[in-house]
Amino acid sequence: MDSLFAPDDNPPSELTSSHRGEPLAARMRPHTLEEIAGQKHILADGKLLRRAIEADRFTSLIFYGPPGTGKTTLASVIARTTGSRFESLNGVESNVAEIRAKIEAARTYQTLRDQTTVLFIDEIHRFNKAQQDTLLPHLERGTVRFIGATTHNPYFYVNSPLVSRSQVFQLEPVATADLLPLLTRAINDEERGFGKMSIEAHQDALLHLAEKADGDARKALTALELAILTTPPVDGKVILNLAIAEESIQHKAVLYDSDGDQHYDTISAFIKSIRGSDPDAALYWLAKMLHAGEDPRFIARRLVISASEDIGLADSSALQVAMAAQQAFEFIGMPEGRIPLAHATVHLATAPKSNSAYAALGAAQADIEKGATLQVPEHLRTRFRKKLAEESGADKAAMNYLYSHDYDGNFTPQAYLPEGRSYYKPTGNGMEKRIKDRLDHWRSQFEEK
Repeated sequence: MDSLFAPDDNPPSELTSSHRGEPLAARMRPHTLEEIAGQKHILADGKLLRRAIEADRFTSLIFYGPPGTGKTTLASVIARTTGSRFESLNGVESNVAEIRAKIEAARTYQTLRDQTTVLFIDEIHRFNKAQQDTLLPHLERGTVRFIGATTHNPYFYVNSPLVSRSQVFQLEPVATADLLPLLTRAINDEERGFGKMSIEAHQDALLHLAEKADGDARKALTALELAILTTPPVDGKVILNLAIAEESIQHKAVLYDSDGDQHYDTISAFIKSIRGSDPDAALYWLAKMLHAGEDPRFIARRLVISASEDIGLADSSALQVAMAAQQAFEFIGMPEGRIPLAHATVHLATAPKSNSAYAALGAAQADIEKGATLQVPEHLRTRFRKKLAEESGADKAAMNYLYSHDYDGNFTPQAYLPEGRSYYKPTGNGMEKRIKDRLDHWRSQFEEK
């Protein structure tokens, strides 16, 4: 066992000083919680995660969020802050044997050095059920302190026994205001950054790099490194201006997944913007989905649903417009098919709103689910059923169906539910006001009868 504790035994590179030849993003990886860019919603003073780290009172954690938000970095900082060893595995490359080997090493360090081990598993959602289950007994015994990272929502993509034993924290894209200090620090840091070089960085150039990184700290630092190392110095000084910055950062693909959080969050924002009568927001989310390659048929289906669910009887033409947009898209395809989708989006967003029909159906379904099923009144039954009722001695007057078209205004008060329940409550919005007035008139005749 002596060889296990050789004098030069060190944690992996995430926790040691930078090595020559490492990319800037790796060299600038934070060593302390204060150096982490962004994530104030979970790391600010007084926040639960910050308190748990500083008090060294955590067992298992799962971080999820987009690439470049610092999941791996945060795990390594936690290990450094708590004085733990840092061991890492990758959900794509690692197997059960490697998991057990890491856990056995952790047990040895715990026994002989009284040192805890942080076992970090990147892309934990890639582990199958058997691999994830291998961890469970060791988490319960405290052999390792588990930290998992994933770009997918763990409540859907990680086994529930593992999630239930972990505290889950979502990391957000790093704001531009938090990326700017990071870029400045990288330019001035003499040990890990470019502090030993003579660099004149224009503020608009740094702002461009921060904005185009789209919340990805790794991308921002990589672009900065490319800009500095490929720009010939003038009189010994590298001038980083806007033109050079624009050349140094490629257009970032829109963060979007076809079956994950971004897919569901964006379509949710799209529909809620329509419901909230904000055509500008609705068009932005539509543009984002189309740019990211979302299936336009999926968007068209959601428009049709929204036309009835959110606009409904306040503007019944909304359903016609949505269906016409769906048919138009099928007829002309992309790229022009985006135009009728935009047409329908603006029509729905600016239309008066009513969910009365949708809410009425929900109320009726709730009654059916929680109560006894109502029987069809005798006067509404089929002729065959009424004939059987007559033969059994039923009250003929009770079976007398009143034909509406025989009365003035094609209406006469008549019960169609045995208990006289009411579900539909029309609004006074848009065209539905006419329906409300008409229905109020009909219902008043029931009261007079």
